[in-house]
Formats: sequence, C-alpha cells, structure tokens
Amino acid sequence: MVEKLISISLKNRAIVLLLAAALFAYGVYSIQKNPIDAIPDLSENQVIVFTEWMGRSPQVIEDQVTYPLVSNLQGIPKIKNVRGTSMFGMSFVYIIFEDDVDIYWARTRVLERLNYAQRLLPQGVTPSLGPDGTGVGHIFWYHIDAPKMDLGEQRALQDWYVKLALQTVPGVAEVASFGGFEKQYQIIVDPVKLQYYNITLMDVMNKIKANNNDVGGRKFEMSNMAYIIRGLGYIKNLEDIENTAISNNNGIPVRVKDIGSVQMGGDLRLGIFDMDGKGEVVGGIVVMRYGENADKVITGVKEKMKEVQKGLPEGVLFKTSYDRSTLIKAAIESVKGTLIEEMITVSIVVFIFLFHWRSALIILIQLPISVAAGFIFLEMFGISSNIMSLTGIALAIGVVVDDGIVMVENAYRHISHAQELKK
Repeated sequence: MVEKLISISLKNRAIVLLLAAALFAYGVYSIQKNPIDAIPDLSENQVIVFTEWMGRSPQVIEDQVTYPLVSNLQGIPKIKNVRGTSMFGMSFVYIIFEDDVDIYWARTRVLERLNYAQRLLPQGVTPSLGPDGTGVGHIFWYHIDAPKMDLGEQRALQDWYVKLALQTVPGVAEVASFGGFEKQYQIIVDPVKLQYYNITLMDVMNKIKANNNDVGGRKFEMSNMAYIIRGLGYIKNLEDIENTAISNNNGIPVRVKDIGSVQMGGDLRLGIFDMDGKGEVVGGIVVMRYGENADKVITGVKEKMKEVQKGLPEGVLFKTSYDRSTLIKAAIESVKGTLIEEMITVSIVVFIFLFHWRSALIILIQLPISVAAGFIFLEMFGISSNIMSLTGIALAIGVVVDDGIVMVENAYRHISHAQELKK
C-alpha cells in the first residue's frame, strides 16, 4: 500500500504539490482563525446565578434564596451538578453542565427556569446571571492615574464613563470595577427626634424615595398651543434631600434636616486595591467572553482606551496593571523561534552530510506544512492556541525534523545505490 502511494505520488508530482500548497494555505487560515490565549481554559462549563439580599444573615439567605433556587434549577437537562453558596447578603448558585453543551444554550435554559423560580423568592429579590466568561477570562487589568482626583471621583469616572465605553468592545463580557468609594447620599437620623415627631425610619425612607422621582402628566392646550405637563423631582444635591418633607407637626412640615443630617459619603466596602505599596487606586478588570480570541479582545480594548483617553479630564491617564497579551506574544515568538532554528539547523546538517541542496529543501518545505496542519486540527477540535498546545507543536517539530532527516537520507542512499548499479 505504501509503495503504491509513493508510486502514485511520484507519477503525479503536480497534484501532490497542489495538495501540499492547499494544505499549507488552509493551515495559515486556521492559524488566523484559531483563538490565541496564553492559559488553557480548564474551567467547568458552568452558569452562575447571583442573588443579592442585603442585610440578611447567611442562614436566612440559605433558607429563602439558595435552597429554592437549587431545588428548581436541578431539573434543567444535561446538568452534571448544582452547587450553592450562601454568605452575608448574597447567594451564589453554580450550575455545572456537561462539557459538550453550548454555553449560550445553557444560559438560556437557566434563564427560563429562573422566570419560574422567581415566584418562590421573597418580594424584591431578583436573581441574575453572571457574565458569560470563564475562570481564566480576566485578560486585562488597568487602573486610573489621577493624582488631582479623590477616590470617590475616580470611582465615579470609572463606573459612569470608562466602564460603559470598554463594555462595547467585541468579545468583552464584563468590566468589573475595583477600588475607591462608590458615592452615595447618607442620612444620619437622630432617634430622639424621630420619637419626638412620632416618625418611623420606614417613613423617612419611603418619603425620600417618593420625592426622588419624575412624573408624567398630559398635554394641555391653550391658545392654539399644546404644552406637555410633567413634574421634575429628581434629587440633584444635598439640599434637595434636606428639604424633603417627611410629616407635619401641628401644620408645620417636618423636613429631613429637622430629624438628622445629610452628607455625601462612600458605600461600605470589604477591601482596597493597593498599587505597589504606594496607595489606593481605582480601575477595572476586563473579562473576556467565552470562546473569544484573547489577543484580539485585548487589542480592541487598548484601541478603545485610546479613544476614551481623549475624553478624560486633564492629567488623568490609564496605567496597565496586567496584560496577558505579553505572555501570548512570548509563547508565539517561542514557537516561531523554534521553527526557524530547526529549519536552519536541519539545512546545515543535511547539506554537510549529503552535499545536496534539494534534500535540504525537502525538509524546509516539510516543516511549515506540518506545523500548519497541526493548527488545522486545533481549529477542528476547538482547541485554542495556548502555552500547552504551542509547546506541544514546538516539541513535535523535533520529531518531524528527525523523521525528515531519516527519510531524506534513506531516499538519497537508495537513489545513489540505484545509480551505481546502472554504471
């Protein structure tokens, strides 16, 4: 069989060369299409359901949120396992699917079941799906260098400008903010004054919520003109909250400033982000969407950051904290360097021992075609180009070189022996 295949190949050299060229071209196409990353993704095929119910103990969260969700999500098809975790004010449910399940099909099934499970949860508690990323999806970290801005202003800039812009980059699942203070209006209530005016804390909360609202009216016609009537009630500063009426005392309105004080402060936080021991910074973590090309996504994020930079206040700059593309480029350069070194070494060895440049040319053609064919199989089986797969290709180059030298030397020996017999 092998002899027939060799004989057919020798008789149809043009066809063999065309097939080799087509294989190499398809391999180059697979290299460009195959996702490139530094770290192989070995995480579970999972969907995360996150539920927040602040102020409740882990036991209450477990009984009223986590347990109902886990019980109802177990009926989804192609599930391997369902895990639940309860902590203070938060619940996490991890739905582990089989490896061959499409992640977006799984997210759709989980979302359908959550619509049913919603009625089993306490009023006002709404579960939500986590981002469609993986455990190794944190591909790019950055922080804001703004020496003239406090941590609250930096966090507001990150949450309401930078984050929203970077989330539009194709392949980005989420931009998670870290560091700084999330600004909030804080009302410090005097309990003695509440008792004096016979006002409850819930009355204060409900009145402030009701006053922080825009309301719509209807069209009003007068003198052949139509006017749209609407009520503007959104809170714009501290004074608006201080002057909000809570109740009345003998016909005199009781305002928020009569029962306490209002200030601008930061939300409760459980940690800080320190940069090189020089102080706190504010920034974000870019999470890549499942199955995307990490190098391409990082390039898109950097291009978007250049556009966002133009709209930042004077003196505010982006600083990179972690960039996986450096590791990706190093892995690619390692394979390229190995391939070039092997080709040069083999050419020298074959030419010295055989003194035949065409024999060396055969191996030089064989190496890039073999590597390109390897990427075809990577793309076919859905394996990304990462450190593990690229290292395997680099090691396989040595085996290909050894086989090529042996086969060329053997063919050269048989041809020389045949020519001697003819003499």
